[in-house]
Amino acid sequence: MPIQCRPRRSDGSFRMQFCAAPILLILCLLASGCSGTNARPVTEAERQALERTAAGSPLLQAGEKIRVTVYGEPSLSGDYQIDPSGFVSLPLAGTIKAAGLSQQQLEQDLALKFSSGYLKNPKITVSVTEFRPFYIVGEVEKPGAYPFTGGLTVLSAIAIAGGTTYRANQSNVLIQHPGENSMRTYDLSAPIPILPGDIIQIPRRYI
Repeated sequence: MPIQCRPRRSDGSFRMQFCAAPILLILCLLASGCSGTNARPVTEAERQALERTAAGSPLLQAGEKIRVTVYGEPSLSGDYQIDPSGFVSLPLAGTIKAAGLSQQQLEQDLALKFSSGYLKNPKITVSVTEFRPFYIVGEVEKPGAYPFTGGLTVLSAIAIAGGTTYRANQSNVLIQHPGENSMRTYDLSAPIPILPGDIIQIPRRYI
């Protein structure tokens, strides 16, 4: 089912789910002036880099939920949400940057924080319990935001969104990955992995 933005209670106060920026971009894509027809085609090197990124652990992003386990310290272990500015707040460790780091990098940073006078040789694991959704717009039956799971490709994302309309371009797709400021064109002749937070636009074919 498509994901909807709704107020969520976090740390005793209401906070809007982190989705304003993607929604604004989606509205732009749906407008006549932002069709994405001038998107730059990706190079083979960029496509290979995307495949390597998808094969590994995605970098943490704002809005995601993580589980931090500090072995032997149940009071410090728990589920936490990365705030819109990319930080996460934990007991004793305080506020620490999380977005843009791998899970392993955050584990190392937390170990340094906890070992600075609190714990001796802490063992910490970080896992993602809720990724940012991916967004799909354009010529699909059910455009919107959908939960991300590992191993998704553009074709599986299209299937989740109910398939393409009869007007859809069957050769190319436009994608904007997190951290990029514009969409790029991908050839559908080979599988295209998607990442958490990706915005996918299925363009209309020329008639």
